[in-house]
Amino acid sequence: MMNEQLSQMRHPRRKFLRAAGVAVALPLLDSLLPRVRAGEKTVTPRRMVCICAPLGFYPGNFIPSQPGKSYELTPHLEVLKDFRDDFTVISGLAGISGGHQAIAGFLTGVPGAGQPGIRNAISVDQFAAEHIGAETRFRSLALTGEGLGLSFTRTGARVPAYNSPSQLFAEMFLEGKDNEVEAQLFHLKEGRSILDGVRGQAQSFRSSLGADDRDRLDEYLTSVRELEERLVIDEKWCRTPKPKVNVEPPRDISNRNDLIGRTRLLFELAHLAVQTDSTRLITIMLAGSTSAPPIPGVTQGHHDLSHHGKDPGKLAQLNLIEIECMKVLRELVSRLKQSQEGGEALLDRTMVYLSSNLGDASSHSTRNLPVFVAGGGFQHGRHLAFDPQSPPPLCNLYVSMLQRLGIEVDKFSTGTGTLTGLEFKRS
Repeated sequence: MMNEQLSQMRHPRRKFLRAAGVAVALPLLDSLLPRVRAGEKTVTPRRMVCICAPLGFYPGNFIPSQPGKSYELTPHLEVLKDFRDDFTVISGLAGISGGHQAIAGFLTGVPGAGQPGIRNAISVDQFAAEHIGAETRFRSLALTGEGLGLSFTRTGARVPAYNSPSQLFAEMFLEGKDNEVEAQLFHLKEGRSILDGVRGQAQSFRSSLGADDRDRLDEYLTSVRELEERLVIDEKWCRTPKPKVNVEPPRDISNRNDLIGRTRLLFELAHLAVQTDSTRLITIMLAGSTSAPPIPGVTQGHHDLSHHGKDPGKLAQLNLIEIECMKVLRELVSRLKQSQEGGEALLDRTMVYLSSNLGDASSHSTRNLPVFVAGGGFQHGRHLAFDPQSPPPLCNLYVSMLQRLGIEVDKFSTGTGTLTGLEFKRS
């Protein structure tokens, strides 16, 4: 199996320039893969799936009242009771301010992100992609049920997200026709020739510049060289056969209110992407709806119900929606648990992070976020409860996640270190 072969290899890591959210990933070139010496440990491929529920979850149905390992499952967590030892629920953490707009800072941690005049920064998945994105065909995947994604480049530009499961499936698994592949190769070569010309022109007047301008020009030329490398790599991926999967291509769901059906398709594609090692970094923005979703007993839109004001009738309908969301999450966790790679459950190599930009959608509060982390090689089976009045930064969780991916960092954005209590599983 391809995944078993990949788990026996140590892949080269390389940083790449990102342009308009597009990046070129390094193909699996045998000549560039260093041999594993006798007695040397192989590198375990690790993956990260970050999911945001933009309307959050009703805190009373999600967050347990007791900390530690003996906590009582809440109604939402009861849906995942069979996987209790495979996940950790975390409470007390706070996101950035801004209500619904805070979603722009969900994975960046930039205070005020999403508000006018505030420049965003790189999201945790794109930061990870700079380190490990070269190891797969897709350096990262941004998926969405809403139209906008969660990922941002280092310059704060939003990475375009896939909202068509059928299009993404085709790009991951369906081979293009010969003439389409040749056309793509032609454009890649044409792009390289243009960059060659730009670089030549820039070099021609370098000697006439001052010291500061020469430094800026050198940075520009470095970016050009990196972009040229990406185009070369992309050309090689065009010639590399795509993985084969024995599943029917998905059909896009035209009903925008069918948030559960659309979420299920995205989760199924996320599982296929990590199972085939097409990527190791995925972000997913879940869908909401302004009209009633096709769920029995629900007559109002998800957004309206999230602003429930503790009305019993609205809370009852909101619970129906959120329980269905948790069921789809259970399906994803179950698939990852059942899939095997290198003698391990794929879930043990894939961290699944679910949270929201909102702790309480009804009041637009960004405090006490609902946080769920499954798999990934962490020690699980507990509720980590932090003081909502004095919480550690949410980005401390991201530092822990980055370290679990094998990236040597001790800070990310507003994070000051790893998240206390979230420990690696002992091997």
